[in-house]
Amino acid sequence: MDEKLIRRLVATIKCSVCGQFYQSDNVRVLGHDDDIWFVSAYCPKCHSQALVAAVMKEGIFAEEIVDFTEDEFDKFSEAEDITADDVLDIHYFLEEYEGDVASLLAAE
Repeated sequence: MDEKLIRRLVATIKCSVCGQFYQSDNVRVLGHDDDIWFVSAYCPKCHSQALVAAVMKEGIFAEEIVDFTEDEFDKFSEAEDITADDVLDIHYFLEEYEGDVASLLAAE
């Protein structure tokens, strides 16, 4: 597999710190052993460094498995990203919640 292709593929990944896509110029292949590739990616926006280990096999594609219906997928693909504040809000809500899980999930 070509290193240029690996760098382009890693450039489709977002930085886990700031959400910015990596740029292929900031991706460096560290090495590989058969189908396992080790790649370093630098984020120019937040200056964080990531280490990516990926299994890359030529000609084999993983089947995408989702639990969403097509309508749900359309609905959620247009939704805003979940932020750290959203997670904290739900944490505080659950901390104070006194009901059971079944009633919480049944409420819409």
